[in-house]
Amino acid sequence: MAQIRKQNVTVSLSTRTIQMARIIAAKRSTSISGLLAEQIETLVGDEEAYESARRSALGLMDRGLHLGGIPTATRDELHAR
Repeated sequence: MAQIRKQNVTVSLSTRTIQMARIIAAKRSTSISGLLAEQIETLVGDEEAYESARRSALGLMDRGLHLGGIPTATRDELHAR
């Protein structure tokens, strides 16, 4: 399995936020760094899934959907004045 390359990031948080994060991390048997990494990875994954679904939906809209039936008149015939 290929090793994932990681890079450190510095984040500034309020003292209160850090205190609460330590409590949450302890309850989850992880670190503040682990909590942040998990949340950011989830955020990135959600964004990638959204963009993929968006591209797929736009592609379907461009191609259109055949909903069955047989056209009995052309568009021009229906909109003739």
